[in-house]
Amino acid sequence: MSHPAKAGSPARSIAGAPIAFAGSPIDRADHIRTDPAALGNLMNWRARVLNLDGLLPEFDDEGRLLWHTLADVGEDTELVFLGLLDDKAHFAPVPQEGASGPAMPRAWQAMQMLQPDDLALYGGARSLVDWHARHRFCANCGSPTAIAKGGWQRNCGNCGAQHFPRTDPVTIMLVEHEDRLLLGRQPRFPPRMYSALAGFVEPGETIEEAVAREVQEEAGITVRDVRYLASQPWPFPSQLMIGCTSVADSPELEIDRTELDDARWFTREELEDARRAGPDGNETLIFPQKFAIAHRLITWWLDR
Repeated sequence: MSHPAKAGSPARSIAGAPIAFAGSPIDRADHIRTDPAALGNLMNWRARVLNLDGLLPEFDDEGRLLWHTLADVGEDTELVFLGLLDDKAHFAPVPQEGASGPAMPRAWQAMQMLQPDDLALYGGARSLVDWHARHRFCANCGSPTAIAKGGWQRNCGNCGAQHFPRTDPVTIMLVEHEDRLLLGRQPRFPPRMYSALAGFVEPGETIEEAVAREVQEEAGITVRDVRYLASQPWPFPSQLMIGCTSVADSPELEIDRTELDDARWFTREELEDARRAGPDGNETLIFPQKFAIAHRLITWWLDR
């Protein structure tokens, strides 16, 4: 049995600031998940249920999440046990539908409004209930599945298969050459916004191999000296962003236009100027938003 995380443990930080979606104050209480009687005893008037509008959080003017009680939840609503906070059981409702695309504007607003500990709590809850909404049927035989282990598992009553929430690892990397950084822009980015290159880790490869492959595929650059810096949970829908740094021997680019609109090298001076310009950037570059790990990685590189 894994030991429950200690509530209030600090978020991992880089560049002098906590990483968004990290540092949830909740005790995940795995020992309760596996004990139906103990979990049932916690489903009382003191329990709290997260206010969600589908997958979107509801919060007050101070950026605090809103909660209600079990009495406010419909009988047919599936509930996921998030853990213990202030000696109370906290739950989140599974919506009728999961995410079908990138984060919506209201989700971006929540990222800017929520207090860091509540943002971390919401991020974990969102990933979990979104997974449940999209996995109501068995991937093995197609039969309906039922929630189990307090919401950290789904079981198939037909074939006996057990299904578990997943997190997809994604590498996101700085590429350095002679005091310049390689940044790219995807087609969905706003004009002038560039960010660190990123890509999913594929089966059968290490983090270092994934970094090297993604940079080669997207920009035609060979990198070495890959080093891990920090990670970030990213609940859209459920990824772990693995922040790394690397070094290129040559600056010659061969951009894969099916993946990137553009990629280019930025000098330290250009990046500093864009950072000073704030959220709207300058005429050349908009920095990644502060809640993205790319912002923290680039800031770390500038300030080291």
